[in-house]
Amino acid sequence: MSVYELLLNRRTIRRFQQKRIEWEILEKLVNVARLAPSGSNLQPLEFIVVDDPEMLPKVFETTRWAGYITPRGIPPEGERPVAYIVVLINSQIAKAGGQHDAAAAIMSMIAVACEEGIGSCWIGSIDRDSLRRILQIPEEYVIDAILALGYPNEAPVVEELTDSVKYWKDDQEVLHVPKRKLETILHRGRFVPHKEQITI
Repeated sequence: MSVYELLLNRRTIRRFQQKRIEWEILEKLVNVARLAPSGSNLQPLEFIVVDDPEMLPKVFETTRWAGYITPRGIPPEGERPVAYIVVLINSQIAKAGGQHDAAAAIMSMIAVACEEGIGSCWIGSIDRDSLRRILQIPEEYVIDAILALGYPNEAPVVEELTDSVKYWKDDQEVLHVPKRKLETILHRGRFVPHKEQITI
């Protein structure tokens, strides 16, 4: 499968098999993140991999899931992530910003995880104070995001966006994710307004 095809088929996963991810794969994800683009090549990012079964519930309690469909979007017991990668920005290296570096690193990890058959959920809604305390993260590090990982136990589907961006679940618990059409977001040569109406 090409990188293009892989990314076309990538979906956010919130239900996971309870199969362990080998450390070599988790290390591989951080290695590709290490080589992602970095503004001025400052490389302010560091990563905490959490895969200890005793620590997983503690990290899970700091995360917030699928706001549009809470509580149905929260992974239940037995389908929760089996690993997390916490993305940190060293504010002593990047005095301001670093979020672009983090986004590039996270997307790189998502792509390689997908190639390995591993699902992921990029989480920005976090109780950062609790997470900092649990993982003993120094104050000079900004907690940017958490990447939740595990082998998928669901298969979300893409729908053509008609009026609302809100994802939803049907009676069979299949997640439906509206996406804007290519012609409504692509401009060539100059900006041309589109008549698309979107609600949140």
